[in-house]
Amino acid sequence: MKAKILIVDDEKSIVEAVRYNLEREGFRTVVASDGAKALELARRELPDAILLDWMLPEVDGLEVCRLLKQDEKTRHIPIVMLTVKSDETDKVLGLEMGADDYVTKPFSPRELVARIKALLRRIQTQPTPEVFQLDALRVDWGKHLVSLKGKPIQLTSKEFELFKVLIEAKGRLLSRDQLLERAWGYERATEIETRTVDLHISQLRKKLKPIAARILTLKNAGYRLVVDD
Repeated sequence: MKAKILIVDDEKSIVEAVRYNLEREGFRTVVASDGAKALELARRELPDAILLDWMLPEVDGLEVCRLLKQDEKTRHIPIVMLTVKSDETDKVLGLEMGADDYVTKPFSPRELVARIKALLRRIQTQPTPEVFQLDALRVDWGKHLVSLKGKPIQLTSKEFELFKVLIEAKGRLLSRDQLLERAWGYERATEIETRTVDLHISQLRKKLKPIAARILTLKNAGYRLVVDD
């Protein structure tokens, strides 16, 4: 399933051009024309990336970026700032607020799509080490072995895959839909399938008891694995 992109801009012509080019490449899109709506949609839709205009009604883009990066539910979402501001100081300010990339208007919608693809590819292809260590837990990816204090833990293939997805997220929040897509390969989740995620998380916590507290549930949002203190 292609990534979902939230487009935030109050200029209709820009939104239409960007949306057309994104959807032509198979991306799903959601649109907001002001900062307040952008915050609402980001928290509800949990998009894979956000295109965020600097100058917005209600709440400006810089403040939207700051608030999203401070929110546990949305801080993992990459943000590309769109602006007419080309001064280096403005760019640094945007990056300090948590923006992942910066595009100055006017821009080519096709070039912007290419930048988004590169950004998502960079996030998704971060290598996973052959051996993962967390407290007394050790995971050997190549051998599909999980051990706790040197003693093997028997995980089902799906529990192992789910745990791997949580680890690869590197502490980022994952919705139930995202977990279903990455661990099960489902493109569209039903209520029964989302309960399957909850059941597998419950089983993981039981089997990984000493680190169970690191698998956090965020109400109505999803799960994340705390990988550092």
